[in-house]
Amino acid sequence: MLKNSGYTVPHSWELKRKFRFIFMAAPMMAWGQIPPPQTPAPHHPAIKSPVPARSEGDEARKALDSCEIYKVKSLPGSHQFAGDFIETITGDPDPGARGRNVVWGLTADVSSKVPSRDRAMYISKSTSGGKTWTPVARVDSKYFDAGIDEGLRNGLGVSPGGTDFVITTQRGAFQVFPQPNTSVALVKAIVGPRVPHLRPWVSIPKREGDPVRAAAVKITADGKIMIVGYGYFDMNPQIFTYHRGHDGSWLEDGPLPRLPTQMDILSMQFDNPRKARPGSLYVGTGDQAYRLDFHTMNWTRIDGVGPDSAIHGISTVGGLHLAACWGVYNPVSADVVERLTNARFLLHREKDETGPNIRAYGIEVDPARPNREVVTAITGVYISWDRGQSWKRLNDLPEGEFRTAHFNSDGTVIISGFPGTFLANPFSNACSPHLNIRNK
Repeated sequence: MLKNSGYTVPHSWELKRKFRFIFMAAPMMAWGQIPPPQTPAPHHPAIKSPVPARSEGDEARKALDSCEIYKVKSLPGSHQFAGDFIETITGDPDPGARGRNVVWGLTADVSSKVPSRDRAMYISKSTSGGKTWTPVARVDSKYFDAGIDEGLRNGLGVSPGGTDFVITTQRGAFQVFPQPNTSVALVKAIVGPRVPHLRPWVSIPKREGDPVRAAAVKITADGKIMIVGYGYFDMNPQIFTYHRGHDGSWLEDGPLPRLPTQMDILSMQFDNPRKARPGSLYVGTGDQAYRLDFHTMNWTRIDGVGPDSAIHGISTVGGLHLAACWGVYNPVSADVVERLTNARFLLHREKDETGPNIRAYGIEVDPARPNREVVTAITGVYISWDRGQSWKRLNDLPEGEFRTAHFNSDGTVIISGFPGTFLANPFSNACSPHLNIRNK
């Protein structure tokens, strides 16, 4: 079983775990290459938001009350290209947590216009549904590679109450502990797989003994179990499990059964994220979607997904929803989805093209109102009132690529992408006639 976790797993998992320790013994000896825990640097003062929180909160409320889309200004960093893009937005994993509108977001200030020593990742907290943000941790550039896919596919895991966090980067997975009265957090490397001696040829510069890139991360609702996906286009995706140690650190238990694919892991989600012990794990890869049954420890390929579909986003609210390249999928059953071939998306505002071949990056379903959905895509943001059968495009947003969205308890939506982070109220009966949205 997973030690100290109370999570019992089949004997087959134990055998795989023992095999893993034998196989990975040599790479683990190189663990000393990971940077030591980060200590506060004297040249980084406490982070201050560029706009006073109260002032921005008032501006945001007025905009939403007037049925306007509001651009958030209080995120930390230089505000250069994509500096205000929230890669991952997540709430408290504990369904009983206090504060219904508390969310955390991960941003990466890695523009080429920012000096190397000032490039950083920031974890920020909002208690106002995204109207205002307070930085809680700054992660130095020694823990990521700004030149390779950082700022696009970094993962963020939150422990119940936001006591600590996990971020994933090209240099592995790291546990982040916010520190009082300083902008610099304590960062601790999490044990993970290493590049083997006989490494495959890949364009990403990795050397023997380097940490394998960490991707998606999920933490159970009680904060006791963590699952991290690894892989760097090396045709060897891996998923490892961890349990919480007595000191709060994450301790490795070993790998899950091997995925039936060689493509990288892009997304993960539990079948029921609100349960302390979910029954299944859904995984989206560069070609397909799969479900791992925690009771049998067997993988099932999701039926209905088209060939070569990169599964960028997964939601399990009201069933399995997938955001893929190219298409959006709605649930049929636990292991079956259907592509929205009848839906018409406005793909390019100028050319007025429509069709189902949308390149979607994220799909969010309102937990309180599962008929409402938001899709973020390379061509904009789309909303549905009827469980994904028909869609409208939010044309008041700037032209550009959008990646993430989050439903607040009041029905408003946080939307983020390369153009920045925005608040909208598109599902309000009062606002929907006034927003510049177009139905096809």
